[in-house]
Amino acid sequence: MTKNDTTKPTNFIHQIIEEDLKNGANDGKVVTRFPPEPNGYLHIGHAKSICLNFGTALKYGGQCNLRFDDTNPEKESQEYIDSIVSDVRWLGFEWSGDIRYTSDYFDTLYEWAVHLIKEGKAYVDSLSAHEMREYRGTLTEPGKNSPYRERSVEENLDLFAKMRDGAFDEGECVLRAKIDMAAANINLRDPVIYRVRKAHHHQSGDKWCIYPSYDFAHGQSDALEGVTHSICTLEFEDHRPLYDWFVANLPVPVTPRQYEFARLNLNYTVTSKRKLKLLVDENKVNGWNDPRMPTISGLRRRGYTPASIRNFCDMIGVTRSNGIVDMGMLEAAVREDLDTNAPRAMCVLDPIKLTIINQPEGEQEWFELPAHPKDESMGVRKVPFTRNLLIEREDFAQEPPKKWKRLAPGQAVRLRGAYVVRCEEVIRDANGEVVELKASFDPETKGANPTDYKPNGVIHWVSADNSVPCEVRAYDRLFTEANPDGDKERDFHEFINPESLVVYPRAHVEIGLKHAAVESRYQFERQGYFCVDPDTTESRMVFNRTVGLRDSWAKIQAK
Repeated sequence: MTKNDTTKPTNFIHQIIEEDLKNGANDGKVVTRFPPEPNGYLHIGHAKSICLNFGTALKYGGQCNLRFDDTNPEKESQEYIDSIVSDVRWLGFEWSGDIRYTSDYFDTLYEWAVHLIKEGKAYVDSLSAHEMREYRGTLTEPGKNSPYRERSVEENLDLFAKMRDGAFDEGECVLRAKIDMAAANINLRDPVIYRVRKAHHHQSGDKWCIYPSYDFAHGQSDALEGVTHSICTLEFEDHRPLYDWFVANLPVPVTPRQYEFARLNLNYTVTSKRKLKLLVDENKVNGWNDPRMPTISGLRRRGYTPASIRNFCDMIGVTRSNGIVDMGMLEAAVREDLDTNAPRAMCVLDPIKLTIINQPEGEQEWFELPAHPKDESMGVRKVPFTRNLLIEREDFAQEPPKKWKRLAPGQAVRLRGAYVVRCEEVIRDANGEVVELKASFDPETKGANPTDYKPNGVIHWVSADNSVPCEVRAYDRLFTEANPDGDKERDFHEFINPESLVVYPRAHVEIGLKHAAVESRYQFERQGYFCVDPDTTESRMVFNRTVGLRDSWAKIQAK
């Protein structure tokens, strides 16, 4: 991160930073951090935080650290760490220095916990978890002091050392900050700052059997890294007094400040890591990177671009007001990007054979079509016109309705970029299903419209003799309800969209895409935007639908 980006829109956090810079605060430095927990894959909500933290540092010539909040080893894994690193880089950001971990500071955090004990500001509590909840009080009633709250400094130091050495079982005791059990803010009612967890840690191994809480580790890690602006989502606003209390009562090298913004809530999806993990574990989706998932890796596999996600985050802005963003905005962002940057191609999803009876067997004529109708720099693509073609089954009607603009018996249509053809005969199998159409092409319509009749429309096509068979996976929204979590009487599983994935195993795409690279993106004319899936092999290409050409979801839901 070495280049200022002054084009990014200003928001209230940027206004705070600009005022700090004007007043010479923090020695003119801007240091942010992105601190994910490695207990799942990042989702679209994290993308907003990534863009804000890294983008802010970039705009003001500062630095942004990538730090893993790895204080809960039982739910963390290297897989999640690797995926997060990949996602941040894919979005186009690079962190300052090495990747950091909260576990890098475990020794210091332990010493600072000892410091609180010596100051009479922390104690080892032996209440059970159930008893602690009872003692904590409610939003309207104060809590009450634990009977272990007045243990001596010496006893607390001894018990905490024994916790560190593994003398206690999980849940047998915890270390709590001694603040105020009658505080109006429940987070200040003697919060837990260390608990026993006899779990192997992916970074520190088996060195520790006690781990700090997020609230204790967060601000102190910020301080150790020199973070000037600790940017969090609004659910941490009530934790800010605790953040400030720790910073004020510990020998931290600098004093960071916490600022909160509204998290991204997107309709027709869930972004709870717990619920996303359920979908994965229950095989409701095919892994964290399933293209129906709101994870960054899922969006990437579906064909979203880094630019489209960054632009989406700019579109929704940074505020302190919670709200729900319509999925259509995200889809519009990728549609706009791909409309400009995706080359065109033709793909037939559900093919029916179209035999051109006046095209000799074995002969092919190559047509040149623009790779992009609005961008000549992309050049041209070549498609072969042969005797045996394929068209979409839905582009033919035996008994066409009024205003039908596709193929029907005795009627003519133009094949995109090629000739006008007329349907001469319909071939059916023993069950009466149409299996083949026979047509003739008009040689006078190459690059010209017929003068004595009007074609019924334009349809796409590929050569059956010289195209690429492929599987196309048409993805749609994972849930049928805008707010799957909104009905407390019904489980969110009930709203899973049974048509969120429709597979076309017999599709064919232009021969020019035979060696298309994984993640390359295309507009399939009349179909939508698609990308090459990682499941692609030399013998089998797989394409994923990213988004349709238009937002058809609202119309479908209105019916």
